[in-house]
Amino acid sequence: MTAYDEIARTLEHRLVELTGHVAAIDSELRSKLPADWEEQATQLEDQDALEGIEKSKLLEIRQIRLALQRIADGTYGTCSRCGEMIDPKRLKALPTATTCIRCAG
Repeated sequence: MTAYDEIARTLEHRLVELTGHVAAIDSELRSKLPADWEEQATQLEDQDALEGIEKSKLLEIRQIRLALQRIADGTYGTCSRCGEMIDPKRLKALPTATTCIRCAG
């Protein structure tokens, strides 16, 4: 058991959750538009909002995958800028953090 097993489990759980959300959004975005023009306008506005949400979720998925890779590589918890250890409290609050507080500021 490594020091970051709990964080890895949390990240993996979140990854599954996000993947499900993105699949649902993709399904919604692929749905046919209604015949009524007003309904189409409303649905297109909704799709714009969904695309923004999807983009945000895809970014989080990417960050989680990179964090899981750092855990696997043994580089997780090391600041990518200064090389110092990232405070465990920061990693608990933001498990995808790549920098220490000093370098993030």
